[in-house]
Amino acid sequence: MNPTQLVLVALIAFAAAFIQSVVGFGSALLGMPLLVAVVGIQIASPLVAMLGVVLEMVLILRYREHLHVGIVGKLVAAAALGIPLGIYAVKNVDQRIVLGILAVVLVSYGVYGLSKFSLPTLEGNGWTYGLGFIAGILGGAYNTAGPPVIIYGHARRWPATEFKGNLQGFFLPVSIFVVIGHFLARTVTPVVWQCVAVSLLPMVLGILLGGLAERRIDAERFRKLVLVLLIVLGASLVL
Repeated sequence: MNPTQLVLVALIAFAAAFIQSVVGFGSALLGMPLLVAVVGIQIASPLVAMLGVVLEMVLILRYREHLHVGIVGKLVAAAALGIPLGIYAVKNVDQRIVLGILAVVLVSYGVYGLSKFSLPTLEGNGWTYGLGFIAGILGGAYNTAGPPVIIYGHARRWPATEFKGNLQGFFLPVSIFVVIGHFLARTVTPVVWQCVAVSLLPMVLGILLGGLAERRIDAERFRKLVLVLLIVLGASLVL
């Protein structure tokens, strides 16, 4: 790993933490395509999961009062079943296919987020477990477990504070499961640890500055900017 790559990894970690601190999601959605371009998916996948554990441990303290344990627990249980499939895909499926699917996820979610499409209310445990399972597969492969759960939260009409609390409550255990899976799959290499080491301080700085910015910027406008960026990043993976 050369110095330029390490600097870029640190900058991406800062930006990803800042975005998630402001809008409650987006660190992996932004970090994965950027890190894939810098270090490749074999390093980016375990790296983002490990950084995610630290990030979400901090953010869940901020939103813990708004966490709905019952619903989040069902989503996490379903995700735990899908995570091994995602990790297997990263390790064994052709990288072009993996990146192509990641691109589709990013662009599709970006378009959905920018649209004014109103989802029907998703009642019943079938939706909870089904979307949780899909989130687990995406989390294991790309650390992008967020979109299915975000769509679920929109469909269930979660209030803004509950939305952020439930997302952090979901992301933390899922990231822990993904990290455990990567250790079992032996994808956590010395290079991954090197990237983690250079990312921790910038990530903490991103969390702190994001917390300050959350009170001062238009969160909705910032969210739309992030969604546009996701579409651009997703398209860049296949162009």
